[in-house]
Formats: sequence, structure tokens, C-alpha cells
Amino acid sequence: MGNRAVFVLSGPGGPGSPGGPAGHTRHRSSYGAVGLDLDLLAGPEAVLPFLRGHVREDDWYPDDMVEAGVLADEARRLLLLFASEGPIASLRTRAATLELLRCAWPGWEVRWLHDGQTGLRTHLGLDPGERDTDVYPGPALDRDDEELADPDPLVAVVTIGQDRCHVLADIDDHPAEEGPALLERLRDAPEHGSHRLRADAGIHVDPERRRVGWWLNTARAHAGALAGRWPGWTVEFWEDRWAEHERASGGRFAPPAPDRAAALADVRDRALERWAGPRGDVRARLVAALPHATIGRGFGPAVPAEQAAAARAAVRRAYAAAVGT
Repeated sequence: MGNRAVFVLSGPGGPGSPGGPAGHTRHRSSYGAVGLDLDLLAGPEAVLPFLRGHVREDDWYPDDMVEAGVLADEARRLLLLFASEGPIASLRTRAATLELLRCAWPGWEVRWLHDGQTGLRTHLGLDPGERDTDVYPGPALDRDDEELADPDPLVAVVTIGQDRCHVLADIDDHPAEEGPALLERLRDAPEHGSHRLRADAGIHVDPERRRVGWWLNTARAHAGALAGRWPGWTVEFWEDRWAEHERASGGRFAPPAPDRAAALADVRDRALERWAGPRGDVRARLVAALPHATIGRGFGPAVPAEQAAAARAAVRRAYAAAVGT
């Protein structure tokens, strides 16, 4: 199936290069979304050549197919990114990953794109594209669902008014995208009372005041236009500020606070493992092993030992800067 990612980079293409405005090139990867946050922790010297080594393209993946993306503008020293999984998408390690990223890219502005690929296109001055009107909501979970036994459950929390709390599987669209139909769908859904575990996303609905607040750790295409799904309601987008949900719900959503020290060490270790050594040329190996097969071009470039060593050094420097050692 793949884990698709897109990379928009300033640099060697120059004016008129494919994929975007003058001075930018666009690259794609069929498998680059998983681990992208850990790749980026190697800092610009190791990462930018790695990203440029991916195949160049002049078209875009469909928004509902791309799972991660980056825009790195060396002239402005600006890094924009989004991802749908990894430590940067987990409530437990998200803040630590972003902190390490800012240490790994000193002098750069690092920003999260909550509207994903449509945000990339908007930043480039391109048409963001049409919003998909189809919504595929995640199902409501029972209180004893096995997903809730996981310390990092893949769930979205819905609190309604002052007395209702539902937990949905976070496998499709954000519940905020349903609009007021969400209330009818959950009328007879299992009631959880409260949710004191972590979550990936959430929404608080106040039917009396006709107000909605929602957040997520990942990205949704056209996130800024989602308020249009709630005509006549006041909609506030909390970005990744889950504490706003905790306050609005009166504590019925109250996940454990992240342990900064443990999270920083965890993300550091995962990034060091990601860059543990050289990576071979996957596509070249497949072509050699299967000379008559059709092999796609969407594999990452090879990583030599020197680049991997430089990446590990950058990860260690970022961690030292974050903890003040």
C-alpha cells in the first residue's frame, strides 16, 4: 500500500524547476511517511541531501493519500511539516519531538501544518484544491474495547455538553468533519463518562451555546475551512492544544501529562536507531533481484555510513541542547 510523503525543497532546481514556484523542487516517496519525523531530527546538513535524493515529480498525490510532508526553504530558513504517525503524532511524545526538531534545526523556524498537503500548496501560492465533501467517521467504541488497553490508544474523544463522553476509533475522518450530524450519530453510542487516557484527537460540543472546539495531533486537508460544516455554530480550532479540550469538558477528558524528560530520551533513542547505520539502495536491489518486474521509483535514496554518522551526531547535539547539557 505504501506510506506516501511529499517534500518541497528550495535549492538546486532554480527558476522554472518542476513542482512549484521558481527555486523549488518537489519530490515524492511511496514509503517516506513512516519515520519522517525521526529522519528530520538529523538536521539540515544530513536531511536536505537525503530528501533531494528522492524522485522529482511535477504532480501531487491526492490529499487523502498523502500521509506526511515537508517544505524546507533554505533561503528563509523555514521548515514546515506534517505527519499522520510517529512520535510527533503522539500526545505522549509530540511536544518533545517538536522541541528536539527546533534544536536540530537551529536558526530555522519550524512550524506544523495542520492542514497537511493543502497547507503546502497554499504556502506556495498554489490552488489548495477542492475540499472532499465525503466524510468517513470512525466508529464509537465500547468501554471495554481492546484499543483502550493500549497506553497510546488510536482514539478521538468527543465530549458533549456537561455530561456526555464518547470515544471513537481514530481511523478515518475527524469527528468535527461530520458537523451537527455527529450529535445524532452518537445519541445512542456507548457512554464512557470520562476519558483519562491519551488520545490523538478530540472535540467538545456545547449544544446549548452552539459552540464547538476541536484539536488533533496530525493534519486534515482544508482544516481551516472545517467551520463550514457547522453552519450557525461558533467553531474554534485548538490545533494541537488538547488542554483546551480538558478545560472545556470540565475534566471529563483528562489525559496523563507528558513526562518531558522521558519523552525527550525516548525520541532521541528512536532517532538514533533510525539512523543506526548506512541504508542500501532498496530500488536497485529489487531491480537486480526481479529484472522483469515493474519496480516503482518511490523508494528512498541510499544513505552512506558517513551521512548516518553525521545524522546521529546531530541527534545527540539536539538532545544535549534540549536538556541543557
